[in-house]
Parts: sequence; C-alpha cells; structure tokens
Amino acid sequence: MAEKRNVEVEDVAKDKGPSLLFITYPEAIANMVGSTFFAIIFFVMMITLGLDSTFGGLEAIITAVMDEYPEYLSHRRELFVLGLVSVCFLGSLSTLTNGGAYVVKLLEEFGVSCSIIAVGFLEAIAVSWFYGIQRFSNDIKSMLGYAPGIFWKVCWVAISPAFLAYPEWTITVGYFIGASSFMWIPIYMVYKLVWTPGSLKQRLAVCLRPERTMPDLQTDSLSMTPIP
Repeated sequence: MAEKRNVEVEDVAKDKGPSLLFITYPEAIANMVGSTFFAIIFFVMMITLGLDSTFGGLEAIITAVMDEYPEYLSHRRELFVLGLVSVCFLGSLSTLTNGGAYVVKLLEEFGVSCSIIAVGFLEAIAVSWFYGIQRFSNDIKSMLGYAPGIFWKVCWVAISPAFLAYPEWTITVGYFIGASSFMWIPIYMVYKLVWTPGSLKQRLAVCLRPERTMPDLQTDSLSMTPIP
C-alpha cells in the first residue's frame, strides 16, 4: 500500500476513525490473496463487534433504570427495552444522512471521552468519599467473599480522582454533547435536595448519607462448591 500510494510505510495507517475502518483496511484486504473471503469475515467481525458493544452499553442503562423504578418496570422489561432501542435507532438515523460523517465525528470527539471522564470522576468521588470506602469494601466482601486490598482503596480514594482531568474543548456544540451524558447527575442532586424535607443542613445530611447498607450475608452463602 505504501508503494501504491507513493508514501512512507508509517504514513499508510495515519488515518483514524471511520476512514481507517472503511478505507484503509478494505484497501489492504483487497490486495491480499483471497480478498473476498477476508473481506467477508472482516465486516462480519465488525458487525458482531458493534452488536456486542451495543448490548453492553444498553444493558447498563436498562439495569440502572429498572433498579431505580422496579415497581413500574419489573413487569414491563420487554416494552422498556423496545422503547429504549427505538429511541436509539431514531437518534442514529442522523448518521445516515449526507452530513452523517460530521455527526459521527461530533459524537466521536465530544460524546465519549469527556462524558466518560466526568462520570468516572463523579463516581469515584461519590463512592470513595460520600458512600465511604470502608462500607464499599464491606459490600464487595459480602458479594465476593474477600475485601479489596489496600492498593485498590488508595486508588479509589486518592489516585483515580486526581488523574481524571477534563479535556479542553472550545466548540459549544461539543460541550453540549459531552455534557448531555452526565448533566443528569447534578440535576438529580438538586432535585433530591429540594424535595427532601427539613432544613438545609438536614437535607444535606440525608442526601449525603447512604439510603441503605447491604445486609450481611451468611458465611455459608459465600462458600464455593465445585461443579461436578
């Protein structure tokens, strides 16, 4: 490919994103022996990879929402999943238009990195400092049978929040897309603070206190029995 393009070898794979996936790789496969076979298995791999990634992302949303509202959704899981998938499908139609490449670029640049960093930062702070690292370790011990080591506790409390930094963006639409994933966290914080009865000090005390502690499990329930 470098000889065909009349460029250096290190310049061949400089493309990234969709151009690397749909231009560079197919061009390389087309020059291989048995190109048809390898092209088929390559794009089948991409389809399965996309489906697998979608399952993981959607399942996180489905589980979180159903755990929050079990009285409404426990018997309507199929309808809820159908509605969520339909919304995602309608939202993705914009990527199939003539300007779809620009939408993909916006989502790639602003819809992933910024939101993931922000959510990870807020989650590390909430679990380590508000919920309590010792309480969280006890929950893990109740579920797995052993508590995390001191290394993990130090990482969760100090190291991880210190190294999670926000990227510098200057495009307004990029800020909006990036913030759309985690903007609900402060909104829910304000909602919870407003609707909690009591004085401001009492509200803060209630909101920063865990709603419930995971009950202690019996030691027998943690024993591992070999599978015959």
